[in-house]
Amino acid sequence: MKRKFGPLLTGMLILIVLGGGAGVWYWLNRDVTEAGFAEGNGRIEATEIDVAAKWGGKVAEVLVNEGDYVQAGDVVARMDMRTEQAQVAGARADLAKAGSALETAKAQVFQRQAEVASAQADLARQQSVLDVARKSDKRIQALVRSGVVSQQDADNSRGDLRTAQAAWRAAQAQVRAAEAAAEASKALVAQAEANINAAQAVVDRLEQVLKDGILRAPKAGRVQYRVVESGEVVASGGKVVSLVDLGDVYMTFFLPEVQAGRTAMGGEARIVLDAAPQYIIPARISYVASVAQFTPKSVETRDERQKLMFRIKARIDPDLLRRYARYVKTGLPGVAWVRIDHDAQWPDRLAVKLPEERK
Repeated sequence: MKRKFGPLLTGMLILIVLGGGAGVWYWLNRDVTEAGFAEGNGRIEATEIDVAAKWGGKVAEVLVNEGDYVQAGDVVARMDMRTEQAQVAGARADLAKAGSALETAKAQVFQRQAEVASAQADLARQQSVLDVARKSDKRIQALVRSGVVSQQDADNSRGDLRTAQAAWRAAQAQVRAAEAAAEASKALVAQAEANINAAQAVVDRLEQVLKDGILRAPKAGRVQYRVVESGEVVASGGKVVSLVDLGDVYMTFFLPEVQAGRTAMGGEARIVLDAAPQYIIPARISYVASVAQFTPKSVETRDERQKLMFRIKARIDPDLLRRYARYVKTGLPGVAWVRIDHDAQWPDRLAVKLPEERK
């Protein structure tokens, strides 16, 4: 019997000793949640920004690689815009032609206004001739009745009057014609100005299309993915580069209902990453879910209600992120600590501790 069960008993004793040792090690090294604080496991996340082509076409070049850091406004890619460049050149030529047409129309206005002035001067001269003819005819007709002048002289005077009246009417018609021509030339100026505005609008639109062909980073961040390569064709709105916004980095974790209910927006938090447990990163609560994420099948008892878990975000300060931008990596797991009692003091082991900045 001893020979049969001896090895089995020895193995069981070894397992018991190892299990006990593991239990003691866990007890000595486990994280203890202090009163007034709560903790939850989570991962570092960040807002992702897709840099996409506004217009469909061929990608001329992608200027960044995965992992590169970019600043807001940096060029990350360029589209092939040779067709649009030719269209802009044509639109600028049309704009120049419209400008030339406007100058011609303005010159015609000056010419027509000069013609109006000349016609008005001629009308004034004909008016003076008519007035003289009327007075002369009046005197001659009176002298005819007195027998001083002959009837022939009276007929000649009446003929001169009719000639002056006809000349005056012709001069008046010439003035009206000149004024109509001047108004028509002004309309041509207005039309030329409208053509210039239309041509300028086409130029502005096409130049904006050219600008849209230069893809820039909307915010500072790190290149997460090169979605396409140079020479590939993308549709309108097609993604070219995906960025991680290093100004909006947070850890998402979960707390039970009682602790989540005591977590205040803007409250202090601390983040400890598994990859760098020696550093304690300060953060602020930026989001507390209003609806439980994990709900048991029934919540009839108090213990079951405690199982309701709420999603929470602890956001790292953007200024701090800018200082340590090269340390930021999404997807890293860790633990978020939240102070749910405002009177509680942070323990020494959770005091803020950051890496030394590179000079």
